[in-house]
Amino acid sequence: MEEYRKIWANCLQVIKDNVNSHAYDTWFAPIVPSRLIDNVLTIEVPTSFFYEYLEEHYIDLLRKTLRKELGSGAKLEYSVNVVNGAPSLKYPTQNQPEIKNPGIPYPPYSNTKGEPQILNPFIIPGLKKLEIPPQLNPEYNFANFIEGKCNSLARSAGLSIAEQPGKTAFNPIFIYGNSGLGKTHLAQAIGIETKKLHPDKIVIYLDARKFESQYVDAAINKNKVNDFLYFYQMIDVLIIDDIHEFAGKTGTQNTFFHIFNHLQQMGKQLVLTSDKPPVELQGVEQRLLSRFKCGLFAELELPDLETRIAILKQKIYNDGIVISDEVIEYLASNIKANIRELRGALVSLLAQSTLLKKEITVELASEMLSKLVNTAKKEISLDQIIKIVCERFGLTLEKLLSQTKKREIALPRQIAMYLSLHYTKNSSAYIGAQFGGKDHTTVIYAGKHIKDLMDTDTEFRNTVLNLEKKMKISEF
Repeated sequence: MEEYRKIWANCLQVIKDNVNSHAYDTWFAPIVPSRLIDNVLTIEVPTSFFYEYLEEHYIDLLRKTLRKELGSGAKLEYSVNVVNGAPSLKYPTQNQPEIKNPGIPYPPYSNTKGEPQILNPFIIPGLKKLEIPPQLNPEYNFANFIEGKCNSLARSAGLSIAEQPGKTAFNPIFIYGNSGLGKTHLAQAIGIETKKLHPDKIVIYLDARKFESQYVDAAINKNKVNDFLYFYQMIDVLIIDDIHEFAGKTGTQNTFFHIFNHLQQMGKQLVLTSDKPPVELQGVEQRLLSRFKCGLFAELELPDLETRIAILKQKIYNDGIVISDEVIEYLASNIKANIRELRGALVSLLAQSTLLKKEITVELASEMLSKLVNTAKKEISLDQIIKIVCERFGLTLEKLLSQTKKREIALPRQIAMYLSLHYTKNSSAYIGAQFGGKDHTTVIYAGKHIKDLMDTDTEFRNTVLNLEKKMKISEF
């Protein structure tokens, strides 16, 4: 057996003991080792989604197992390739001719702590002449950040900041929201766009724990705190992710307070993210909170169905894969928690297709989701929704499903379509067929129309919410 195959087989033995069988079969069984050169192991993965998911969820495990085999100097590279026999994975030859070509290096294996390191220039003079790595992921750009009602304010503000960093009213910009909604992506997109428009600007992205670790290291060496302060006070755009991690860290907060003040006074830009708005942050000093509030704080909310569909289509296009609209809509309708889970579900579906050598269909997606999403709750059916809507508006089934465009009938019909999109697993095409042979675009329009009415008419919104409540408490 070639050495690289033996090394990967040994890694898999350790990995198998540290993940459940489903995760192992989905994420590790499809990987194929291809070569080992100078302690750099290259592995082939079916898609770039696969690579992204491994990076996000299993990189620590991969790092430890590979170092166990090759030592502290071990490095890992990925090569994106399609496994033969999966007919649904199609790469366009014109748009993405290089999709199978490059290995994707992961630099952290080359440093001792296993994390991307900001060059430590605290004692190096002439900072402005140094090329300081911004620590930005090129995939986290604005082109890949899909706009929707859930993020339009934050995205627009981010673009304005990139055009004139430190010169807008959005300083700092405080981006907050639940995990998996794109805070890190947006923060890094601001940095990437700033570097694109202003190459001479010094931009640095790091998470709050990394900042704290650097501060502690500087504080231990008594004469280094001033160097630490000097370094960060020279940054043009400072991006701190997960600022809530500063909670209870008095020394770190005090140091960051001085850095914050200096940067703001000098017209430099601060970009901060958190899982909570400033008013809900516990363990953070009031003087810092007051400064967080002096700029713009923008919330990232859960994406609606249209935005989730757009996110999936963007990812699928970037990866050069062909998947039917019906499957995309099915995934978007059933994964609502956050964007990260949505992407993870797509990656898992691609992995299942590769492993089982099956075309990607709604049936395969349903089988995959049954293992990822809690489906114990009994599904509400179209018939049940139609019955409740008919009772509420005093309509017969025949009238609701008729072709008439009278408002007193058309509006309840659109409400029933809206509820069907949100509370059943049926595709828009199937729903349209059940409502008198309407096409899927009519159903999608109905869903958008009802959502817009709910956003602008409180009485109408309460009517729909009461219908939803009745659906949930009814004994079907």
